[in-house]
Amino acid sequence: MGPGNFSGKIRTCVISSSNSDAIWLGSNGGGIWKTEDGGTYWENVSDGFLESAAVGALTVAPSDPNVIYAGMGESTIRGDVSFGDGVYKSTDAGKTWENIGLRKTRHISEIRVHPQNPDWVYVGAFGDAFGSNKEASLTRGVFRSKDGGQKWEQILFRSEKAGAIDLSLDPNNPRIIYASFWEAYRNFWSLNSGGPDSSLYRSTDGGDSWTDISDNPGLPKGTKGKIGVSVSPAQSGRIWAIIEAEEAGLYRSDNGGESWIKTSGNRDLIHRPWYYCHVFADPKHADTVYITNLKMWKSTDGGTNFSEITTPHGDNHDLWIDPENPQRMVQGNDGGGCVSYNGGKTWSTIYNQFTAQFYRIDTDNQFPYRVYATQQDNTSISVPSASAYGAITLQECTLPGTGESGFIVVKPDDPDIVYIGAVGSSPGGEGQLQHYNHRTRQLRLINVWPEEQFGWAPKDLKYRFQWTFPIAFSPHDFGTVYACGNHVFRTNDEGHSWEKISPDLTRADESKLGLSGGLTVDSSGAEHYGTISIFVESPHEAGVFWTGSDDGLVHTSRDSGKTWQNITSPDLPEWGYIFCIEVSVHDPDTIYLSATRYKLNDYRPFLYKSIDGGKSWNSINGDYPQSEPYTEISRVIREDPVCPGLLFVGSETGIFMSVNDGKNWQKLGGNFPVVPVYDLKIKADDLVVGTHGRSFWILDDLTPLRKFARKISGNKKLSSGGIQFFPPRTTFRRTLNWSVNLFLGDGKNYSPDFGLPGTHYQETTPDGEKRFRYLDMGENPPEGVIVNYFLESLPEQPLELIIFDAAGKKIDSFTSKLLDSDPKDKDNKEEEKPSLPTKLGFNRFVWNMRYPGPEIK
Repeated sequence: MGPGNFSGKIRTCVISSSNSDAIWLGSNGGGIWKTEDGGTYWENVSDGFLESAAVGALTVAPSDPNVIYAGMGESTIRGDVSFGDGVYKSTDAGKTWENIGLRKTRHISEIRVHPQNPDWVYVGAFGDAFGSNKEASLTRGVFRSKDGGQKWEQILFRSEKAGAIDLSLDPNNPRIIYASFWEAYRNFWSLNSGGPDSSLYRSTDGGDSWTDISDNPGLPKGTKGKIGVSVSPAQSGRIWAIIEAEEAGLYRSDNGGESWIKTSGNRDLIHRPWYYCHVFADPKHADTVYITNLKMWKSTDGGTNFSEITTPHGDNHDLWIDPENPQRMVQGNDGGGCVSYNGGKTWSTIYNQFTAQFYRIDTDNQFPYRVYATQQDNTSISVPSASAYGAITLQECTLPGTGESGFIVVKPDDPDIVYIGAVGSSPGGEGQLQHYNHRTRQLRLINVWPEEQFGWAPKDLKYRFQWTFPIAFSPHDFGTVYACGNHVFRTNDEGHSWEKISPDLTRADESKLGLSGGLTVDSSGAEHYGTISIFVESPHEAGVFWTGSDDGLVHTSRDSGKTWQNITSPDLPEWGYIFCIEVSVHDPDTIYLSATRYKLNDYRPFLYKSIDGGKSWNSINGDYPQSEPYTEISRVIREDPVCPGLLFVGSETGIFMSVNDGKNWQKLGGNFPVVPVYDLKIKADDLVVGTHGRSFWILDDLTPLRKFARKISGNKKLSSGGIQFFPPRTTFRRTLNWSVNLFLGDGKNYSPDFGLPGTHYQETTPDGEKRFRYLDMGENPPEGVIVNYFLESLPEQPLELIIFDAAGKKIDSFTSKLLDSDPKDKDNKEEEKPSLPTKLGFNRFVWNMRYPGPEIK
């Protein structure tokens, strides 16, 4: 459901060497995207092929534009960093992809291909961002393949603590290669950038041997952090390096790295180095160099003076410059990907990619209901779940506040009132909590405590609030709102005053409450630790609370916060992040809990259930993937409010479902992409999904899953004849747009309704169903009655579905056998009837609620 006009972070981008309008983007959580028209429209080209979602590196072979390599797992290791599964390759310009190895590298920073040989490829692997392990010596460093990825060899390894972070080949002599290594790691409470193993290497024989040039004359002495490196194609021997160090800045060598000069120490160029530190040499002009970070910078005098190039969004990561025409470039930033044909004077829009990265979501009680979320490096947003205009347009989206990173909750009896967590992007300075009134368009900062967070160690703050701290309405009194730092706070006057109702409910280990960043201090709230990560009030009884902390503790109070008890399961390892606590609506003592420890290099799931209010816990991991080579972390867990024991879990690559209370799990498929799932809500009969890389999704109508779960849990046979029909839910007809079937030529169409811009294709499924695929708008729910049925075996005879009116008169019928078209009717606008799908398992057919047209004889 989009939105199709708010995009997420793009780490890597590249342009085809043969087609000036074909461009690929690598999303940090949404796979690979391609445009064939210079950035006007983008489409995902990796669905169905990739097994992980974050693309860290992307390159097209200069000698064969059909050959593309993608390295998975982003190396900009911020708090929401996503890991990958090696290298993928396409030999048909992105139509299909195949994994070609290096699956355990986790985070790939760069890929370079020999300019004359598409099979000769180098990969820079940063390795596991969450610390070294016994496999680090095999998964970090520079790797080379001479046969297109069939075999790999590790040709440079620094240490178990440092991985390759940048690679640059000399296009005039591809035997000359520069590789930089970065000693860094991240966990729940810190990011540490820099160490003795951050270094710069050079090879002059295609990677067979390497020389450490980190301490060559002119380079900064002492400990270094992140290093970006770029060889000038315009002048052999000229090398640029942007270096995090005590003497941080831009350095240049004109003799192949033998000696260096510092051309600029301007701190604007080295801003937040762990997140950026990228330098790009102009391919035609030796004195022109670009640096991307919060802003984009350009120098034309050898790196001494820089001017800003305005980009559509901040936090700029990658830049690809056409080696033959430097005016043509593509750039990736935290807001999406954009294209310029005039050297950065103007850029294509970033508001046309379905790659939004949401943290937490909520729904309101309007009709149709709206979905709310905070999104990474963008504003909080509200999107309708359905539209009367055929598709969900930008005009129907609203911006309730400016929250980037936190929880967002809507007042149940007044959808105009919204509370938003905004540690990351609040106006007015350090406003962690916002109150938004849509009627008045007023946004108020209602911080629990007027204290600046940025730049301070958590131990020095009065209260600790994390990047995604909990906010919740009381289900019993909508005038009561809770917010959590390391304590639980309550307001009864819309945030004008707050009452502390708990002690510190965390481990409060001072060794984990220091400044983060390493060489360059970076304390933005994302690494604040020892905080409450989830808060729930029982829907059954007012004043009964449960909390989970980001350092692995679970507490409960049964007297409105006057007293608290530690009910942490002894089986839960220390320092895990309690991501979700779900109180069953079916039983006040049944509680579900999900936790994760992936930032501690532990990728196992942690799923628990209690039937005594948390006094004891049992694992419900069941057969959820938890053993190498395939493990899945566990984030959010939800129980269906209608069917007990029907559970959904959001993971790093999708959604898992259990129909028997966690004994068995299976991954939901269909058209849902591989993507990190950060939050789930069940709204009436819909499963609403907040992804971190592919925007919002909705699974319409859970009725068949509920009935299926009841049958399984009761050990009943699903059906007697191999077919189980599920009665359809109540269907609401939306406005039928007058132009809906008027402008439907081949290719793209540009309006879902009169006066509304929006681009889409009409597609026909193998069963004959007509659907619209939107490129810049959210998708509406199915236009018609959803008919679900389950096939235990393939039918021997064609299925038939008959639609009757209330009086029992037949309206129409459909079969599973495609009807043959009469050749004389090929030019008739009367469309062929869709047929009933007959796949094993669940099937869905949508009746458009129309009577058949007149027969033409």
